[in-house]
Amino acid sequence: MRYRLIIFDWDGTLMDSESRIVGCMQAAARDAGWGELAADSVRDIIGLGLPEAIARMCPGIAPEQAERLRERYTHHFVAADHTPMAFFPGVEEGIARLRGRPEQRLAVATGKSRRGLNRVFAANGSGAWFHASRTADETRSKPHPLMLEELLEELAVPVEEALMVGDTEYDLEMARALKMDRVAVTYGVHAPERLAASRPTFVAERFETLIDWLHQ
Repeated sequence: MRYRLIIFDWDGTLMDSESRIVGCMQAAARDAGWGELAADSVRDIIGLGLPEAIARMCPGIAPEQAERLRERYTHHFVAADHTPMAFFPGVEEGIARLRGRPEQRLAVATGKSRRGLNRVFAANGSGAWFHASRTADETRSKPHPLMLEELLEELAVPVEEALMVGDTEYDLEMARALKMDRVAVTYGVHAPERLAASRPTFVAERFETLIDWLHQ
């Protein structure tokens, strides 16, 4: 396989968490006194770090209100909202297929916090799938490429042998900044035409299609 390292986004790429994120963010905005957020506005920021997402959704928000919104989002996502989240079809089987190659390295680059990613890793055992991960609160948020640079350095893989897989322009632009190959998956939150602007190396309508392409 051409790519010794495959880096996956999480929400919208591996896990179908859109409904929960949207509902929790809307509830948090109401709790914080900001008012109603349109669902499309929330979908637009999935993949960004939480501070960056709030600043984009709520221009001009005061720091105290932004912090209140952040706290309420965490509360709803962790404790109050029970909207189911599951891996997209083919993800578990596809990752297992990739892990069957001893030399293959897998990583995660996500807008989640470290606590949030570790929580989902523990809930479904998926942490054992990956050799490394980066979250938005321990490095720069997407679309800045720092988290990819750090993963390349940690796993000692040159950019020419790495691939970024994501469902948002933030994922693709992060990789594009490093001239890293990138796959757009179109079953996530950003529209195919928006993803096309980042000139992906390949476009996958299903996760199984991605896995088949990687093994060609």
